[in-house]
Amino acid sequence: MSKGEIVSGCLAPHPPHLVYAANPSQNEPRSSGAGAWQALHESYQKLQQSLDAKDFDVLIVHTPHWKTRIGHHLLGVPQFSGLSVDPIFPNLFRFNFELEVDVELSENICAAAQQRGLEMHMMRNPDFRVDYGTITSCHLAHPQWDKQIVCISSGRTYFDYSNEAGELEMLALGAATREAVEKSGKKAVLLASTSLSHRHFTSEPADPEDPQYEYIYNNNQAAWDDHILGLMREGKCQQILDEMPDFIEQSISECKDGSLTWLFGALGVPDYPANVYGYGTVIGTGNAVVEWQGAAQ
Repeated sequence: MSKGEIVSGCLAPHPPHLVYAANPSQNEPRSSGAGAWQALHESYQKLQQSLDAKDFDVLIVHTPHWKTRIGHHLLGVPQFSGLSVDPIFPNLFRFNFELEVDVELSENICAAAQQRGLEMHMMRNPDFRVDYGTITSCHLAHPQWDKQIVCISSGRTYFDYSNEAGELEMLALGAATREAVEKSGKKAVLLASTSLSHRHFTSEPADPEDPQYEYIYNNNQAAWDDHILGLMREGKCQQILDEMPDFIEQSISECKDGSLTWLFGALGVPDYPANVYGYGTVIGTGNAVVEWQGAAQ
């Protein structure tokens, strides 16, 4: 069997607003088409084109919206289907989904992480509600839904201990993910389903897609997001990791759930420039669509 590889690693944020605005047949609500999030739509279109040109077998997503109290969990049931309703924005996201899980690869990631001392569990409940973050990122990155997925939950180490402890754990989980992919013989695309800055508005206009109400929450968040994206463009991911605890606290970043650090760990902490396809805001949060072309050798 040939050695597997990570062919692409992506920062793929999960605002349900982007699915709503695209009006896919699976989503029940219909948007007004006012165009508030056009920059992010165009960014995701560039990512879709890049992934469509690649040969890969599986999407592996780390999601902030499957929060597990003890350890990290992976889906361990071959198929899921149903209606996914966003608990905060049911007016925007009621999505009929069907997905297939690569259970074997999920189990191998679980075992590789356990060997590194991490608390890991397989989720075997066939009635489990797959979180909307997983569904949204997978749909926006590859809307064909013709690939199996692996879904990894976000543990609570950052919250229970410290940002620094969380970072170490997510780097180890990323390395375990890479090891399992390489042993599998499969080609994988990784999705870090996370925003950057994440302080957001708490009220909604009559038309959620009205562009006059869409802007960054404050200048501090804008400055941090711009700085992080600059480091990505320069291939300075290690510096991002060095600054991550401050970024998390000072911008209320969703990276506190570990998705971006997991991605860097799986990619071997890239030292080459990323493809930053674009940046935009959703309810005041900072979101970027970014791709690294495979793991560092």
